[in-house]
Amino acid sequence: MKRQWEALAAAFQFLSRIPFPVRVNYTKEVFVRSVAFYPLVGAALGGLLYAAGFAAGFAVPPALAAALSLAFAVMLTGALHLDGLMDTADGLLSQRPREQMLDIMKDSRVGAMGVIVCVLTLMIKGVAIYTLLEQGHWLWYVALPFVWSRWFMVVAIVRWPYARQDSGLGSYFKQAGARHAAAATATAAAVSIVIAALGLWAGSGGSGEPIRPIEPAMPLLMGAGALLLGWLAASYIARKLGGLTGDTYGALNEWLETALLVALAVIGHQFAL
Repeated sequence: MKRQWEALAAAFQFLSRIPFPVRVNYTKEVFVRSVAFYPLVGAALGGLLYAAGFAAGFAVPPALAAALSLAFAVMLTGALHLDGLMDTADGLLSQRPREQMLDIMKDSRVGAMGVIVCVLTLMIKGVAIYTLLEQGHWLWYVALPFVWSRWFMVVAIVRWPYARQDSGLGSYFKQAGARHAAAATATAAAVSIVIAALGLWAGSGGSGEPIRPIEPAMPLLMGAGALLLGWLAASYIARKLGGLTGDTYGALNEWLETALLVALAVIGHQFAL
């Protein structure tokens, strides 16, 4: 139990800035065990985003509430994955040979491609959150993209080799295997069911809005979407780089989070008509 508690703390401390006052002795074994709790961290981040958006909606217009809640979400992650997104964009979009791409990604300076991709990503996320804010209880499901994007990070860690020969931070997860991916899947499924149940309650009793037939299937749709889109993206990156890196894990999370938020907003818009 102590080992699991330490792994849970490591997941929150590594992936977020949510206070988790537990002293962790960070070893590769702790990092590997912590991946089972990545979807739970996503659920916490998504839940706090929901709370921020819901509360801000009482004081400011929906567009500003969406921008403020997104800024809050970025703050909660310390922009960890956005940093990986920018580094990955700079490397992949440079159209250089593999080794040069990896060198570019390792450079602490951010290039034009990284900035452009980051700005576009945040813009699309903000508009998707704004759309959900206008759709009543559909905002309940906003945590699902955060859950399943972090779940796929675990799949990517287990499925694709590490691209670098040196010992970057991503190399700490080399020992992760199928049982860790299975544990992360169980966590993602469990928290998604809870989120869906809360969404159904919001539609039936909490807000008085009618329940749509597609709503009970939202966890499955988000999980399937994360697997399909994530697999395509990770396979493309691995072909370019000969594997994945810590930066690409963050980029995959950002891309999937954005794509799933857009999908959720589109589904909510169509069923709200």
